[in-house]
Amino acid sequence: MRRASTITLVLVIALSGLNACASGGDSAAKRALGKAADASAITQLESVFHQSATAKDIDSMMSLWSDDSQITVGGKTFTGKEQIRKFWLETAAPFRPENKWVSDTPAYKIRVTANGDRGTLYFECHYLDVDSHVMKAAVSADVKVSKFKDKWMYTNVVAAPATLN
Repeated sequence: MRRASTITLVLVIALSGLNACASGGDSAAKRALGKAADASAITQLESVFHQSATAKDIDSMMSLWSDDSQITVGGKTFTGKEQIRKFWLETAAPFRPENKWVSDTPAYKIRVTANGDRGTLYFECHYLDVDSHVMKAAVSADVKVSKFKDKWMYTNVVAAPATLN
């Protein structure tokens, strides 16, 4: 019985110490954990982008964009959700009904930064035709993101042809 009490006491002290460390002010470990969580959430944006493009799901695609976001493609800039939605539905090749493409990114080509409520994301879109298995397009996306009410969203995207290597 005494041994069980001793073990319980040791566990209580250890857990109290861990709780104090975890809830402590602005520790380096806590900041690193928050930064890693933000980087993971930003990376998820890339995944949703490709799922949306593959499925031609405009509502899912638009969930990525902040209200006043911009996308620049081929030297032309589209500003705000209405113009960006129109770009995807009327101009962007992945959303054209005749294109049956799968969109993907090689994992090693994804780069993410997070700093407070701002961050960056770089990825490439490799569009593969479902029937022919031929790559139809390769586009790079240089993205600025911001956190709005705990949700990361695109604020500015610059797209350009990607160099395959």
